[in-house]
Amino acid sequence: MFKMNIKQWLLIAASALVLSACQPGDKKEDATKESAKASSESSTMKEEDKIGYALGAKMASFIKQDLDKNNLGLINKDSVARGFNDALADNIQLSEEEIGKQFAMFQQRIQAAQQQAAAEKQQKMKAEAEKAKTEGAAFLAENAKKEGVTTTKSGLQYQILKDGDKGAAKPKFTDNVKVHYTGSLIDGTVFDSSAKRGQPATFPLSRVIKGWIEGVQLMPVGSKFRFTIPSELAYGPGGQPGVIPGNAVLQFDIELIAINPEANKPAAKPAASKEKPAKG
Repeated sequence: MFKMNIKQWLLIAASALVLSACQPGDKKEDATKESAKASSESSTMKEEDKIGYALGAKMASFIKQDLDKNNLGLINKDSVARGFNDALADNIQLSEEEIGKQFAMFQQRIQAAQQQAAAEKQQKMKAEAEKAKTEGAAFLAENAKKEGVTTTKSGLQYQILKDGDKGAAKPKFTDNVKVHYTGSLIDGTVFDSSAKRGQPATFPLSRVIKGWIEGVQLMPVGSKFRFTIPSELAYGPGGQPGVIPGNAVLQFDIELIAINPEANKPAAKPAASKEKPAKG
């Protein structure tokens, strides 16, 4: 026989507290009215009542969020409320065996909803990746024709926006670099920018995407390049979910500020001694 623990009971039953109160209407107006009503009721509520109410509201909010996320709003809210109240009154109308059966069915519905959502997300990402692949190839072909654009053997494209300092060094694979950069998709959408944050980034060149590793080694200190990076030198078919689609061609404007900036800092002067010199 399936036996539910207290936590499972609370998770199922507590949903009644919020679900039974969820009715369609003007959300902003309802929220304002509810806030004023809650404030008024809270001021007259006894302290021991507030504890119980807060516990129930917190559990119900959690359950409602989970039900909404999995699109399980068709569950009968009146029955949920009745089950909750019956449990509190020690007057449960179903056997433990039946409750266990229903709870298992409830879990199956959640799992099915999650699997469906995952499949839909995967299908959407696949479609976005196919689109990005086609559009990226066309963009690279056109960009290569632009004046000042150089294409390397790997397919990396770059354009010099600003020359570096005369005789300036170029970084090696093993160096740390200090840069300002702006990264964007080929439609102009900016997904990351140290320039917007107003703070240069410093990191080992060996730990970034292939397009950066190759490209930044071409840059003398003080220069600014625009790199157009094929997907295979960036994040590949997987992309960065929610930020960069799979197969996406990326563009980066990069300004190289310094190489190994920590090593180039002047050594700190020793602190002056506060002790008086000894008298001879």
